[in-house]
Amino acid sequence: MRSAEILDQLDTAAADFTFPDLGHCYYYAVDARLHAYRDAQRWALIVEVLGYSPRAGNLTDVLHVFGNCLTEGESGYTSEDILDRIDNWDEIEDIDEPEIYDGGPIVVRGRRITVAAERGEELVDVLRRLVPDHRELLLADEVELRRRIPADIPEIIRLDQWHHPYLLQDTLPSQSETFRQLADVLTTGDVGRYAPDMQPNTHWSNWPESGSL
Repeated sequence: MRSAEILDQLDTAAADFTFPDLGHCYYYAVDARLHAYRDAQRWALIVEVLGYSPRAGNLTDVLHVFGNCLTEGESGYTSEDILDRIDNWDEIEDIDEPEIYDGGPIVVRGRRITVAAERGEELVDVLRRLVPDHRELLLADEVELRRRIPADIPEIIRLDQWHHPYLLQDTLPSQSETFRQLADVLTTGDVGRYAPDMQPNTHWSNWPESGSL
């Protein structure tokens, strides 16, 4: 493995619009998480982007999967990597006012959650309020994470925040401090290679352009 080969795969995904874009104009940013896996011969990287898509009508966790050991599919994401989290969307969105909360519990993967929100609030604000207490329920479990990577490859880094490149500013993954350092970690197995100077920006408040269309 070489860092350049890892970064080349990520840059190719960016050119193909399959690299995670936290500022995606069709999704309101809600949360994100990154997982890195490796052993002596294999590497894999999964970036979860949790977002609210008014067009799709759900809160969706998209798993962007990269590596040299994928068990199926190509790098990036497939339709099966797009995971809807809300079971009762038709009950919580106002039928007369799209993107507005209609009140009541929100059912996430079979679990009914009462949220401190009033009927008539913007749905995106209500959904973001779920994250502090229910983050693990909204993000991927081990079965979902391992669907396209080997079950025995060890996870060596999990990041709940990091500095993500602004794709709209033509910043490629290979130009990003975060992903250059992660490529070195995946190549060497030395977790100490990830020592960023840049402040994390993955919180949704740093991506005001997300969901703008």
